[in-house]
Amino acid sequence: MILDYVGVKEINGSLIVLDDVEGASYEEMVDIRLDNGTFRHGRIVQIEGKRVVVQVFEGTKSISLDNTRTRLKCRPMELALSPEIMGRVFSGAGTPIDGFGDVYPVKRANVNGTPMNPVSRVYPRNYINTGISTIDTLMTLIRGQKLPIFSGSGMKHNELAVQIVRQAKISDSGDNKFGIVFAAMGVKNDVADYFRRSFDESGVLSRVVMFLNLANDPIIERTLTPRCALTAAEYLAFECNMHVLVIMTDMTSYAEALREFSSSKGEIPGRKGFPGYLYSDLASLYERAGMIKGSKGSVTQIPILTMPNDDITHPVPDLTGYITEGQIVLDRSLEGQGLYPPVSVLPSLSRLMKDGIGDGYTRSDHQALANQLFAAYARVQDARSLASVIGEEELSPVDKKYMEFGKLFEQYFVNQGYSENRTIEQSLDLGWKLLSTLPRTELDRVDDELLDQHYISDPEQLNFDDFKSAAGSDDED
Repeated sequence: MILDYVGVKEINGSLIVLDDVEGASYEEMVDIRLDNGTFRHGRIVQIEGKRVVVQVFEGTKSISLDNTRTRLKCRPMELALSPEIMGRVFSGAGTPIDGFGDVYPVKRANVNGTPMNPVSRVYPRNYINTGISTIDTLMTLIRGQKLPIFSGSGMKHNELAVQIVRQAKISDSGDNKFGIVFAAMGVKNDVADYFRRSFDESGVLSRVVMFLNLANDPIIERTLTPRCALTAAEYLAFECNMHVLVIMTDMTSYAEALREFSSSKGEIPGRKGFPGYLYSDLASLYERAGMIKGSKGSVTQIPILTMPNDDITHPVPDLTGYITEGQIVLDRSLEGQGLYPPVSVLPSLSRLMKDGIGDGYTRSDHQALANQLFAAYARVQDARSLASVIGEEELSPVDKKYMEFGKLFEQYFVNQGYSENRTIEQSLDLGWKLLSTLPRTELDRVDDELLDQHYISDPEQLNFDDFKSAAGSDDED
């Protein structure tokens, strides 16, 4: 039996309140019919006995207290899924906005997902190549991992996201087994156009599923966008056996929408006004990454978030760091020096990196090289701190070597062109070339066998000309 509930008890912002509602379920979808015959959609977000609070997607303007008809649909929000979603562009709520019509669904899935049984999880192995030296060599992205990017407002995280989408690939399978789900939340129209245009012009749009939530879209849609994106990714990974990389930007916009939504419901705020359940809410998104026994596919996440006032202790990056397996931190001072991508190496790490690199995955010398590069660059920071006190001229010869290494490392290894796609072999070889500018006795994280194989003793072979044009090409882009 289908019932229409006539009238609304209360309207508060984008929320409407109904009384005497029987059999309602949390997260259930509703249809709302206005006086003029038009329909709006909503979702039940709170239940107190027979009193129900509904979040209206399109807003509550023109809704009448007396004649509005509300009908419960007896199902949660679902996303139409099919292999045809590859190459399509959707709104934040999963509605096609690319002009190619509706998706003919093979199935419909609840956007809230189903919990992944921990026993059925497979430990992440192997890596995804991004073509970016700092990430591939020092904080390698492993399939099934969640590795966030911590950025700051106005920094080039959008360009980095586009570059990763354009260049990302896996080594042991064809392109038809690798796809990308890209979700943008709270972005301006020009940024959304930049994403669509960049993917289209580079020819990768056919392997990308895009979900775009604009800044002027309803906040309830913003809270649904990552859920729609992850539902699409899970379908492609676990039913189509694809390796799927999910890039979500900007999770700070998502958290702020959640804060506004929580405030409109009258919930008690937590730290900096965010709801007390922010940790569990973020975990419900991030923990949808992984690999499952019996499926050849994987879901890998790169959430991108901007840190307000570049504060890494802000609740959103702070809680994200607890849930995820590492982080990539972008540094404003490096960007101020004209370096791209401005990855701050020392605070960045990938906790699963050790199990997805080395012999059989990347190269046998990868782990030792990464350890030595970290150690050498950390020594660079010590030398720079000492130089700021006593002056660079007073440094020891070894410290001066480290200062020179630091400049070369940032100029050629950290810095690379927006359109430069380096293979893992190129990145590793460049790392050895940079380490060879230091005295061999300083390389104490690498055994003699590797040094004999890779250390370059002849100064004339330490030529970085191959990387000069690439490092300088970013300005032209």
